[in-house]
Amino acid sequence: MKLIFAIVNNDDSTVASSALTDAGFAVTRLSTTGGFLMVGNTTLLIGTDDDKTQVAIDILRHHCTTRKKMNPSTASFGSGLKNHSIPEEVTVGGATVFVLSVDQTEKF
Repeated sequence: MKLIFAIVNNDDSTVASSALTDAGFAVTRLSTTGGFLMVGNTTLLIGTDDDKTQVAIDILRHHCTTRKKMNPSTASFGSGLKNHSIPEEVTVGGATVFVLSVDQTEKF
């Protein structure tokens, strides 16, 4: 048995979790916040049999795509702490996936 932790962008989370559920996976969604851009993410917890792990990862890969976004920067580059912000292009989306082996599960 495996436990998949998938940290996905909020924009991708609904479609990814729906696709996983449609494929027969049980999915738990947790609201989380990323450290780099300090924006909302969703962490999906997916318990699955060993032989279905790659299927779940493939579904995540299909529905959690990366894309470019303009993000306002707080850097002022010598102009002091004014209300100026310099936008910068950042990559958002995609997924960070961790797969852990599970020794035992129980449902009550």
